[in-house]
Amino acid sequence: MTDAEALSTPSPIVRLRNVSKSYRRGGQIVPVLEEISFDIAEGEFLALMGPSGSGKSTLLNLIAGIDSVDNGAIMVGGVDITTLSESELAAWRGLNVGFIFQFYNLIPVLTAFENVELPLLLTRLSRKERREHVALALRIVGLDDRMDHRPGQLSGGQQQRVAIARAVVSDPTILVADEPTGDLDRKAAEEILHLMDRLNRESGKTIIMVTHDPRAAEKARTIRHLEKGFLNDVPS
Repeated sequence: MTDAEALSTPSPIVRLRNVSKSYRRGGQIVPVLEEISFDIAEGEFLALMGPSGSGKSTLLNLIAGIDSVDNGAIMVGGVDITTLSESELAAWRGLNVGFIFQFYNLIPVLTAFENVELPLLLTRLSRKERREHVALALRIVGLDDRMDHRPGQLSGGQQQRVAIARAVVSDPTILVADEPTGDLDRKAAEEILHLMDRLNRESGKTIIMVTHDPRAAEKARTIRHLEKGFLNDVPS
């Protein structure tokens, strides 16, 4: 690689080295991931695909610091999250990870504004600063005119957009999305994927998405496949 090529190549924001994970089921140890090693460049939009039970959601949870590895190391933004204590990991997640779930995980009694504001309540931002951040996030997802609506007053696609606004409001290092279109009809799914594509291309957000839907995966820049706990070595 030439010096010019090295300078133009995005540096990895996520590094996994020899990551393994197993779960105990009854009296048995069931391996889920085995010796996974790869990098994710800053500004990447990566889709993780594979059949049910392949370990893709487990891998996403490990990168997001929700679950812990049995062996190996995971570096995110230069921090080895496998060395952090539970309290340190919780604080790290709040600053560095935005979550987008299949079923939105919105609080029904809160308005869209209040749901998006939740991650900011743990920060030192003033009330005025929080309002500005939330208003911007809802404007980005096209719901600034729905900020006073509760989830039950919104369509599934609108609820997922609120969830995306909540994920980006704190400007996290990475966005992790677990089947973000799995509960949506085709039109709403296309709108959500277009929004995620814009966040990646226009705002430079690093997105790691688990999906079983080839149409959703097509929006990603890179697709990697898991099969029985092993990673396909050739990204597509």
